[in-house]
Amino acid sequence: MKRRFFLHTSAFAGTWSLLSPLARAQGANDDLRVAVIGFNGRGQSHIDSATKTKGVRLVALCDVDSKVLGAAKDKLEKQGIKVATYDDYRKVCEAKDIDAVVIATPNHLHSLIAVTAAANGKHVYVEKPVSHNVWEGRVLADAQAKYGKIIQHGFQRRSETSWEEAFAWVNAGNIGKLKLARGFCYKPRPSIGKVSGPQKPPAEVNYDLWCGPRETTPPHREKFHYDWHWQSPYGNGDLGNQGPHQLDVCRWAIGDPKELPPTVLSCGGRFAHDDDGDVANTQVVFLGYDPVPILFEVRGLPKTGVDYKSGMDNYKGQSVGNLIEYEGGWLAGGHDGKCQIFDSQGKQLKAFQGGRSHFQTWVDAIRAGKQEHMRSAESGHLSSALAHIGNISWDLGTPASTGDVKAAFSNAAGAEAIERMSAHLAANGVDLEKQKIRLGASLAMSGEKFTGDHADKANALLKGSYRKGFELPV
Repeated sequence: MKRRFFLHTSAFAGTWSLLSPLARAQGANDDLRVAVIGFNGRGQSHIDSATKTKGVRLVALCDVDSKVLGAAKDKLEKQGIKVATYDDYRKVCEAKDIDAVVIATPNHLHSLIAVTAAANGKHVYVEKPVSHNVWEGRVLADAQAKYGKIIQHGFQRRSETSWEEAFAWVNAGNIGKLKLARGFCYKPRPSIGKVSGPQKPPAEVNYDLWCGPRETTPPHREKFHYDWHWQSPYGNGDLGNQGPHQLDVCRWAIGDPKELPPTVLSCGGRFAHDDDGDVANTQVVFLGYDPVPILFEVRGLPKTGVDYKSGMDNYKGQSVGNLIEYEGGWLAGGHDGKCQIFDSQGKQLKAFQGGRSHFQTWVDAIRAGKQEHMRSAESGHLSSALAHIGNISWDLGTPASTGDVKAAFSNAAGAEAIERMSAHLAANGVDLEKQKIRLGASLAMSGEKFTGDHADKANALLKGSYRKGFELPV
C-alpha cells in the first residue's frame, strides 16, 4: 500500500471516532437547526426538505440576492415559519443557534462555505460538484477528519435503494464481468447570448459576496443567474454541472476507487453558439482506470439543425444517465432514481425503483454520529474531481482533425464515441474542417498530481485563485 494512501485513509478512518461526541444537534427540543445557503434554484428543494423532515427545524436563510431572500422569507412566513435572514455566509457559519448548513450556491463557493461551516462546528450538506477545482475538493475532504463533522455530498443516487440493489445483483456475476462504465449528459443548452461589454450586476445582488474568492470583475453575460455555469471562473460546464452525478455512478460501478485515474484525455469544443460561454458544450472524456475505464459524453446541442424542438440524442435510451457494460449485458438508468438490467440482446432482466431521501440520510447520519464513506466529502471530492481533470485536459488542448482526435483515443469505445460525436456535430451543421475539435492533452496522474508531459501546466490548473477575506481554512 502506498504510504500516502495509507496515511490518508488512516486519518479519514479516524473521523468516525471523532464524530460521536460532536454529532448530536444542540437545538431546542433536540431539533437539528438548519440554514439553507443559496436557493435561487436547487436550494429551494432543500428548503422544502428542511420544513418537512421530522426533527429538523429551518431557522435561517442566506442568499446574496435580496429579492430572492425576501421572497423566500415571505413564503415561509405565510406557512407560519419564521427564519433569520443573512446575505453573508460567514455570519451564518459563526451563528451559535445553527447546527447545520445546506449549500446550493454557485460552484466557486461550494468548498469555501462548506469548510468554513465545518471549521465553525457545523454539519454540512453541499451540492454537486462539491468543489470548483481539485485542490479545494481535497481541502474539503480533509476537513471532515479535521473538524469531526458530517459533510455529505449531493449525489442522490447514493441514497436511493435502486442503484444499490442493482449493483449488488450485477456484482454477484449474473451478467459477467464489468467492462466499461459510461455516463451521459445529453442536455439541451441553447446559446447564452453575447453582450457587447461588461455588465452591471443586479442592484439587489451583493456582488462582492457573490464573487467570493474570485476577483470582482464585472459580469459578462446577459443572464446573471444560472448562466455562470458556462463561464469557467464560476462554473465547470455541464461536465462539472450535471456530469458529477453520472460520474459518481461510474465510480460506484467500478468499485469506488480511492484515487484519481492514472490517465485522462478529453476532447470537444463550444460549437454552434457564438456566445459568452467559455466551456465545452460538446465533449468526450476518457478516464483510464485499470482494468475498467470510465467514458463520459456531453452534448448540449439537439439532434439536428440546432433546433431544440428536434429533441436530444440518446445512447441505448440514455440521454442524462448511465450505461454500465458487462460481458453479458448492461445496467442502465437515468437521473430519476430508476434503473434496469438488460441482457446482451437488450431483453430486460431486472428493474429497480424507489429509494430513500438523500436529505434524510444526512440527518440520520448526524443523529447517529456516523457517516458511510459512500456519502462522505471524500467520495464527493473524488467524483467531482473526475470532471475537473477532464476539463483540465480539454483546457490544454489544441485544434485537431477528426482523424487525429479519433486516433488519440486508443480505447475502442472512446474512438467510437468520437465517431458518433462527429456525426452529431455534422447533423447540427458544424463543419469540422472550419471549426476543428479541440484535442485535449493526454495527461498522466499519480495521486492528485499530474506527472509526465504537460504536468507543469496541468498542475497549475488544480487550484483556483482566492481573494483576501475569502481563503479556505486549511
